[in-house]
Amino acid sequence: MQMVPTLRRVAALEAAMWRSTAVWLRRKPLPLAPGEQPFGYLGVVKPILGVFIGLSAVEVPIFDLIVRHVVPWQPARWIVLALGVWGLLWMIGLYAGMKIHPHVAGPAGLRVRMSSSLDLTVPWADVASVSKAYRSLPSSRSVQLEPDGDRTVLNIVVGSQTSVDLRLRRPVAFGLPKGRSAPVDELRVYADDPDGLVRAARRALDAEHAIMPHAQEG
Repeated sequence: MQMVPTLRRVAALEAAMWRSTAVWLRRKPLPLAPGEQPFGYLGVVKPILGVFIGLSAVEVPIFDLIVRHVVPWQPARWIVLALGVWGLLWMIGLYAGMKIHPHVAGPAGLRVRMSSSLDLTVPWADVASVSKAYRSLPSSRSVQLEPDGDRTVLNIVVGSQTSVDLRLRRPVAFGLPKGRSAPVDELRVYADDPDGLVRAARRALDAEHAIMPHAQEG
């Protein structure tokens, strides 16, 4: 029974890969509401993904040639060819998913993405401060919870790095791919342009603070 949720996640990720590839190939502009600004996070892993995609593209005809001349069983060639093409398309889908699902800073809050597997929104009302801070983590896992003194930190990691810290006004639990997190006091994310994201966040926080006194008076 425990395998069922895992299989569902795998199937959902596979379907999302194909959708992301199709959207990316169509080159449609990112749908943004007024006041929203996208911030990509692909830059730190783009060279690595490019190398893997290039190697996968080269390996497909090489392995096909080897199997065709070495393995007498004809179906083996088609199995190896299918696996090679699938692997190449999977790498392209991974790139496409990260490309078309950026972080988005808007009037209501910061939408934090990780390809199509993670999508959470932090309302500005829950954010105390935003700052730029490059951090390297020992693990490359995309989602990491860790203690930091008496606080709990949620890291949304790209290439074992984060670059923007969001301190929260109160502990907040977020919906993650494997379920809801424990309440966290700080969220750390990676963005290619941390300065731009911090500026956009601080503008939104200033606007939020300007509205709050009027709301309290009303």
